[in-house]
Amino acid sequence: MMNRSGMIVVAALALAACAGTPDVAPSAPARVDIQGGSIVNLWTQKPSDADLAAAAKARDTNPNRPVPWWAEISKKPDSFYGSEEGRRMAENILSWQDRGTGWPLMNTTREPFTGDVSKAGPWGTKAALIKATVNELRFLARAYRVTKDERYKQAVLGGLNFILSAQHPSGGWPHSYPLRMNDYSHYATFNDDMMPDLMALLQEVAMLPDFEFLGADNRKKAQHANDKGLDFILTTQIRVDGRRTGWAQQYDEVTFEPRPARVFEPVAISGGESASVLHYLMSIKNPSSQVVAAIEAGVQWYRNVQIDGLRLTQTKDDRIVTPDPSAPPIWARFYDIQTGRPIFVGRDGVIRDRLADIDQERRGGYAWYNFSGTGVFKRYATWQSERK
Repeated sequence: MMNRSGMIVVAALALAACAGTPDVAPSAPARVDIQGGSIVNLWTQKPSDADLAAAAKARDTNPNRPVPWWAEISKKPDSFYGSEEGRRMAENILSWQDRGTGWPLMNTTREPFTGDVSKAGPWGTKAALIKATVNELRFLARAYRVTKDERYKQAVLGGLNFILSAQHPSGGWPHSYPLRMNDYSHYATFNDDMMPDLMALLQEVAMLPDFEFLGADNRKKAQHANDKGLDFILTTQIRVDGRRTGWAQQYDEVTFEPRPARVFEPVAISGGESASVLHYLMSIKNPSSQVVAAIEAGVQWYRNVQIDGLRLTQTKDDRIVTPDPSAPPIWARFYDIQTGRPIFVGRDGVIRDRLADIDQERRGGYAWYNFSGTGVFKRYATWQSERK
């Protein structure tokens, strides 16, 4: 597909496309080698079809699977946090906190933890940074402001320290913490909107009344961590022939170079993760000239890689794209850095040019196309108006 400027057009992941439904990890860690500039992913043990099916069923049938609950709860009046329902929700959240640190990837509001680790679902009870911890902190901070329950305050302090401790000296956050150095999880991660989510919370900790009880020192630490994260974002925006484009899913936390993750997640420019980064940058009050330049370049990249005339059809088990002049614009998940072409990868690790050429399990189990560029354009129009 070609856009108006003749460039090959390419892709993005909707902000919530993967939220709460991360793909199953391999049976054993992947080893990543770089050979002559190409990325090679090698499984020490490839998961079987039965393993994959069982993991998918466990995710789908887990009653505590992750859901975006905070958007609705945040609209509740202060009185809710002192009500029977609000206090029950707070108790549920407190019970799932991992040894005074963060919270696991799950819906922590639905029921209390009774010691049955299977209730957490496929991802376990360990504290997580991706789609976890941030909303628990928001809830408990507001609950403390209303009720002055000291347990809520201590839980928020523990969660904040977990996030601050996890940050790399270079400014990024790892996929998992404490660090594991034998797989991709130590890389600084934008995947599933992780860094923008954390940084949005840290900005709230530094500025919003809900977090005043943390004191000036903690609020300054949150702002400092946020500033380091912003520097990391500006440094890692990928340049091709001198032009800024978007961002990769994850980076080496020392060298700032893009890195692969799971076998089907190659080094590439990611439309999905780039969208959430741009949304975060456009939320910054009084942005610097460097932030403005990053936004302008990122939005232009989305224009350049827009895919027209291709309709995405998604079923329970598969994703198919077919030509259709009336289809709305879409974006791909991954773009080759040098050529700008959309790329697709199955569990065999082979990069292909067409979605139809990868295995059906991966076609249906991963968000290869999305509509996030439309959201970027709408937010950009509002951002321009705000700046005026």
